[in-house]
Amino acid sequence: MAQLKFFSPEFDTDPYPHYQALRNENPMHLAFGGNAWVITRYRDIKTVLEAQSLRTVDIVNQLHNKERFLKKQGKNLDTLINICNLLLFFSNLPNHTRLRKLITKAYSIKKPQIVRFYIETTVNELIAQVKRDGSMDVIKDLASPLPSLVIAKILGISEEDSKRLSHWANILSRIIDQPLSLAEYELMNETLVQFCGYLLEVIDQKKKNIQDDVISALILVEQDGDFLTTDEILTTCILLFITGEETTVNALGNGMLALLRNPDQMDKLKKQPEIITGAVEELLRYDSPVQMISRQSTETIEIAGETISPGQRIILCLGSANRDPEQFAEPDRLNLDREENQHLAFGGGIHRCLGAGLARTQIQIAINTMLDQLPELHLSTEKLEWHKRISLRSLKSLPVEFKS
Repeated sequence: MAQLKFFSPEFDTDPYPHYQALRNENPMHLAFGGNAWVITRYRDIKTVLEAQSLRTVDIVNQLHNKERFLKKQGKNLDTLINICNLLLFFSNLPNHTRLRKLITKAYSIKKPQIVRFYIETTVNELIAQVKRDGSMDVIKDLASPLPSLVIAKILGISEEDSKRLSHWANILSRIIDQPLSLAEYELMNETLVQFCGYLLEVIDQKKKNIQDDVISALILVEQDGDFLTTDEILTTCILLFITGEETTVNALGNGMLALLRNPDQMDKLKKQPEIITGAVEELLRYDSPVQMISRQSTETIEIAGETISPGQRIILCLGSANRDPEQFAEPDRLNLDREENQHLAFGGGIHRCLGAGLARTQIQIAINTMLDQLPELHLSTEKLEWHKRISLRSLKSLPVEFKS
């Protein structure tokens, strides 16, 4: 019976044949010594995501258990624990509803046309730096710097500091990619000490001088007499960098690779740039930036004839759901004209990705600009390396060549 091969090189390179075998032979099964359910079919994952009797994985308790070993060495994970305890990503009802309402209200102050202008300007500037070279690394030269520059601009943080914040966010993004070593948790804690110190200074300055940016909006936002605390503002800024950056980098890299390997579809998009909105949804479905997420049941749940007991962990294979032939016709074919495309690349339910709209806009603009400004775009090599991660699917680099 097929089992999920988390750590095999074949899975890192191309997980989709493994998902197919699981959907066919073992679509819902216990793994990790019976401690976690792995679910791979679209309909089952959709049911779980929409269930009210679920919570996010108790990361704070996990960190406390890890911290016991560090305390013997006189070390701790205090900052990491405090931040994770407040992150919207790990919060549950009813506090999740309160936080999301306030954050969404503050986040919406930036008019879409202004944000779009930020993105277009940044993409054009980044491409201009490599345009004459005839080659570039899509990850290093565009996908990686783009979201950090845009998020910094929206938050009202200087462009000069965006590279440092991007480095910190890259380290912290692994928090959603379990399991991790003690050394990695320790590095995250040290990184957060620096990140928090920097952001608290910025927040303090904004309180004294309110401006037209999202941090100022987070300070001012009010809902039925309720306001965000300074710590909640701090963790929201960190969340935007962690999730907004990683998702966009991965989606842009994976999406461009899919187009480069499917030249007929890339040519279609180049000739019809107006189809970019639906095209990006198909790229997100075809090779999702987030492959898996975890949940825990708070009640007994019946799924596909199996019983999930309270407290059991559930691993939802979003990448598998997005290639499920029961939901998508010819799921392994990239089809930019696909009409019915209710993919799960950004999750679902109350924890659906808060920054999905911003990520989509960046990917749409970046891809159309590359196809427009870089003639005869093609891969430099087929020997590509993927990061060894479980939840996140991301390229180390994506070298391309074009006519300068």
